[in-house]
Amino acid sequence: MYRLRASEPKQGQPRAHLLGSGAILNEALKARSILANYSVAADVWSVTSYQELYRDGHTVERWNRLHPGEKPRVPYVAQCLGEAGGVFVAASDYVKALPDGIDRWLPRHMTSLGTDGFGRSESRAALRDFFEVDARFITAAALSELASDGSISADVVQKAIKDLDINPEKPNPAVS
Repeated sequence: MYRLRASEPKQGQPRAHLLGSGAILNEALKARSILANYSVAADVWSVTSYQELYRDGHTVERWNRLHPGEKPRVPYVAQCLGEAGGVFVAASDYVKALPDGIDRWLPRHMTSLGTDGFGRSESRAALRDFFEVDARFITAAALSELASDGSISADVVQKAIKDLDINPEKPNPAVS
């Protein structure tokens, strides 16, 4: 994993970290631009392998468990994001369980977006809309998390949902 695009937040500006992998990374970059319209600074992280980050985290935990008298090691994902302020949103073209696998090594909860369930679509754009993993939904998730932690008003999230033409009453794709 590496930071693909860094933001330069102004003093007191809300901050988000958007994690993406493969083709969905372009949606995270679009979401970064949209978030700027709502005065949110966003870093975009390219995750080349959630599975390797998961393995590394458990390998480090095992090493620390078996070497209690030595300086504890730090999982790579925690080295990257352990000191990061703001909220975390991961988007994947796979199931949410993939990014959820690294959540335990982050300093705070991460919202994961993924393609859980059975999709009915004619294009990649339609699939991402159906599963709520496109730039609009990444943006909404980041703003929602920022509202939950008190960094922005819920009114900002409501405005963005309207601006982005998101139907909050659409059926949940994971149970449709």
